[in-house]
Amino acid sequence: MRIVHGRLAAISVRASFGAGFWVGMALGIVIGSVLGALLVWFAAAVLDWQRELGLTLGVARTLLPFGDQVGALRWISATWWAVIPLVALGWGILSGLVGGLIGGLLAASYNRSPRHATIAVELPESSEEDQEIAAQDHSAGL
Repeated sequence: MRIVHGRLAAISVRASFGAGFWVGMALGIVIGSVLGALLVWFAAAVLDWQRELGLTLGVARTLLPFGDQVGALRWISATWWAVIPLVALGWGILSGLVGGLIGGLLAASYNRSPRHATIAVELPESSEEDQEIAAQDHSAGL
């Protein structure tokens, strides 16, 4: 193996966008799952709180905070098995787009910067056949 030193001339913006999207998507799904679980828990807690206040104070549920949202809160609490994955997916897509945008912007700014990273690449030793082809190309002016 021989080592060749050089500089990294450019980074693919498309590949950086894709990598940023997948990293953002993975983190967003985890965070979205936690947020979805918190949403379901909050909906159930508000329904319990409204039921207790309605019984102890004798006030109609529609007059309590979130009183006009009882139907939506019941739906969220009853269909937790669909709410949590949907929130996770929505948050994951949003985070993926933000991550992709950040990755693309970082790649574009690196490509525009005057300073580039130096790299070392290991190349296999060239065979005699490769040397003959290189000599032919050189003599042909390619």
